[in-house]
Amino acid sequence: MDHFLYRDGVLHAEDVGISLIAAAVGTPFYLYSSSTLLRHFKLFDDALHGMDHLICYAMKAASNQAILKLLGEAGAGMDVVSAGEYTRARAAGIPGDRIVFSGVGKTRAEMELVLKGGIRQFNVESEPEMRVLSEVAVSLGHVAPITIRINPDVDAKTHAKISTGKKEDKFGIPILRAREVYALAAALPGLKVIGIDVHIGSQLTELEPYGLAYEKVAELTEILRADGHEISRLDLGGGLGIPYENNNAHPPTPEDYGALIREKVGHLGCEIEIEPGRFIAGNAGILVSEVIYVKEGEDREFLIVDGAMNDLIRPAMYGAHHEIVPIIEPKAGAAYQPYDVVGPVCESGDTFAKGRPLPRMHAGDLIAFRSAGAYGAVMASEYNSRPLVPEVMVHGDQFAVIRARPSLEDIINRDIIPEWV
Repeated sequence: MDHFLYRDGVLHAEDVGISLIAAAVGTPFYLYSSSTLLRHFKLFDDALHGMDHLICYAMKAASNQAILKLLGEAGAGMDVVSAGEYTRARAAGIPGDRIVFSGVGKTRAEMELVLKGGIRQFNVESEPEMRVLSEVAVSLGHVAPITIRINPDVDAKTHAKISTGKKEDKFGIPILRAREVYALAAALPGLKVIGIDVHIGSQLTELEPYGLAYEKVAELTEILRADGHEISRLDLGGGLGIPYENNNAHPPTPEDYGALIREKVGHLGCEIEIEPGRFIAGNAGILVSEVIYVKEGEDREFLIVDGAMNDLIRPAMYGAHHEIVPIIEPKAGAAYQPYDVVGPVCESGDTFAKGRPLPRMHAGDLIAFRSAGAYGAVMASEYNSRPLVPEVMVHGDQFAVIRARPSLEDIINRDIIPEWV
């Protein structure tokens, strides 16, 4: 469920007509519903009620500080994967003891920044990283709390580019080597082992892969405890999928996911962390765009809009589907026809949809790309020297720009021409 609904013939975000926002902000722009963000966070929090747990929002999905502050004030922690994300989280008021630092390529500078600023744990991904982290921690007089990310060799049955838990993926330690790697970690002076981390992929639409991975984690927990390691925390990752297509598909709910966690690892007495991102932010955001032209092709019509692949790259990068809806509600019985919906970037890959049924559209009409809150604005670029689109958040009958659109002068003035040119 989200809070983007037609009312009086116009698509609204909560209690604000989107046409009004477009007139004030200009198109294209990202639009988030604060009520949807909070509702989705609470679904996960409720699903683990009664268990010692922390919901660490995977902020790579959408990292505007307004979103982070909103979720942080509701009790969320953060899963970060760079110094930039860590700094954003702290700037949004998230305390260090609610931030976990993931990622395969943490640098010495990032480790130092995070250790000085405060951190809940490092999710360590390799033996070289482990040794470097120990050296940095010792040099600062710190002990770094760590979980070790285990690669369980489980197929998440998702897109190849967002699968992270198979043996050929770059993430984690092979589970068959876990005991020797944990022994190394225990021997390093700057580290304190506190648990196990696992994350098998994103946009999972069934629970079976989670079940297989968590069974392996439960078995490993018992083995490592028998070896003398303190395993008090399990970071179980995230990746629960959302329905991008209006085809009656129903991915598992947070309640289903929570029940599985209780079944597979609830008996271990560990604190549970999960790292949802897409499920919280995906359906909480849309991209609003205006039709520039309707172009007649030889065998099709093109809907040329002012949003482009640099604004929302998922269709070009993953072949991803986003529902496209007009901001003005079609009249009952309105005829639909197929359009190729494309942007103005000079690449054929700048295509959002082919043959998509829509009511008759005209230049100046507004459309919304639904389920664009996750991996939309954060993956945007200034390709073709197009300004990054603004981000807007709605709260009830109020809206605010939470990231302004830069001017062309802002973009161009960042360039530095050396004197010798």
